[in-house]
Amino acid sequence: MQTDRIHLENFIQANLSISSIRAEEIADRFTHKALLKNEMILEEGKICNEYYFLVSGSVRSYTYNINGDDITTNFYGDNEVACELFSFFKQVPSKETFQALTDCNTWYITFNDLQVAFHSMPGFREFGRAILVGAYADLKERMLSMIHYTAEERYLQMVQSSPEIFQHAPLKDIATFLGITSTSLSRIRKELARK
Repeated sequence: MQTDRIHLENFIQANLSISSIRAEEIADRFTHKALLKNEMILEEGKICNEYYFLVSGSVRSYTYNINGDDITTNFYGDNEVACELFSFFKQVPSKETFQALTDCNTWYITFNDLQVAFHSMPGFREFGRAILVGAYADLKERMLSMIHYTAEERYLQMVQSSPEIFQHAPLKDIATFLGITSTSLSRIRKELARK
């Protein structure tokens, strides 16, 4: 478990220019937790109270469209934060569900513990701000990719940036994340295999 905590401390230092001692102080606020494959981390309609750092494993977030179809909103992997940030920071019911796709090794902090840390550790506020800015940038990039790139280009970008998702997520979930049908994804994969 100590080696796993080093991943958390490294993540903190990567997002803040702070000493290893300060990173350790922030990491002290987190609790280790193992998640089992298919375990629900957050269910739609509930308030998100835990902010997870994934040392290893994969998590999927999803919601339902107006037709009742399950739509993947994001995938989270090694060394990433898995949290419904809007629900977490606003303390309102989530419109998404988060589920472990694999067994996961995580560190988490509760909303209340995070608030205490924000008020008692200035460095922690900066860490939180850095994570929010990164999440906003990722969301903006994803939104623009849906407008500027073809489905094939989005698929190729995903293969290049997150190949591990294809090992853990069903193709139907990947298709909804890309904004296409499973049939379209199969066609794209076949066409690319021929090239």
